Formats: sequence, structure tokens, C-alpha cells
Amino acid sequence: MYWRLFITFVKIGMFTIGGGYAMIPLIEREVVNRGWLNKQDFIDLFAVTQSLPGIFAVNISIFVGFKLKRVKGSIVCALGTILPSFFIILAIALFFNRFQDNVWVMKVFNGIRPAVVALILVPCITAAQTVKLKRAELIFPLAGAVLIWKAGVSPAYIVLAGIAGGLAYTFWIKDKIRKDKG
Repeated sequence: MYWRLFITFVKIGMFTIGGGYAMIPLIEREVVNRGWLNKQDFIDLFAVTQSLPGIFAVNISIFVGFKLKRVKGSIVCALGTILPSFFIILAIALFFNRFQDNVWVMKVFNGIRPAVVALILVPCITAAQTVKLKRAELIFPLAGAVLIWKAGVSPAYIVLAGIAGGLAYTFWIKDKIRKDKG
């Protein structure tokens, strides 16, 4: 079982370009299809790991490993996720200076960008569908993305605004709506 966990997360670590969000569809497919987690547990785990410090693909692998084989399983899964990236980055660091100005290398990196965007967008859409978000609820994330992308606003300010908005809704607006209906 440990070997299967390790190989599964090595495959995830090796074959996902863009890291982070780009890994989510592959992790979900591997973990849910193998019956290690059900779809709802995966969505819940995805939500929790986004709020934890660190790389959430590693956090997910640690949770899955712990659920299946406790501490040893979490170590095996974490290593499986981390080691491919470590060795790939090491190889790039060793040889990049020789190839960084190569036209073909630049074309490859430019070609990968749209695929990475798609790999990040798919889990966002899937998560929105799973939690049944309404179109009106998508306005704030889209506005935040546009502010970061076009206006150059720091993501930290967007996160802080989201926290403030969530707290305001939870403690004041939600109660006011409930009182108006009641």
C-alpha cells in the first residue's frame, strides 16, 4: 500500500505543470477513483487545505496519506508529491543558464502557459458547481481576479477584503437579512 501511495503521488508530482491548482484535477481523479476519498470529502479537504499554510497539493497528499496509513502514509505521500518537483527544479537550475535564451525553450514555456491557466480554471469551475454557487456569488471572485490582473492590486489586499466582507456578512448582514424576513 505504501508503494502504491508513493507512486500515485509521484505521478501527480511529475505530470502536473503549474503546481498548486493545476494538480487538483489529477489529485481528485486519482484519490476519488481509487476510493480513498469520496467526491464530497475531497471538496471538503480541498477547502481546508487552502486555508492552511504551505503548498496545498502537499497538504492534500498528507491528509490522504494520514487517512489511509496514518503518519507513515502521510510521510510517503508528501515525499511522493515533493520529490519530482525537487529533482525537476534541481535539473533546471543546473542547466537553465545554458538554455534560457534558446528560442525553442522560450516557445515551450510560452506554449505551456495557456495549458496551466486551463488546469487552474477547471478545479475552480468544478468546485463552484459542487457547492452550487449562484452567478451573483461569482461577482466578487471575478472582481478580485480583474483587480489583481488589470489594476495590479496586491492579492494580499484582495484576501483581506474577502475576510472583512465575510466577517461583515456573518456578523451583521446575515442577521439583518434574517430579521427582515422574520
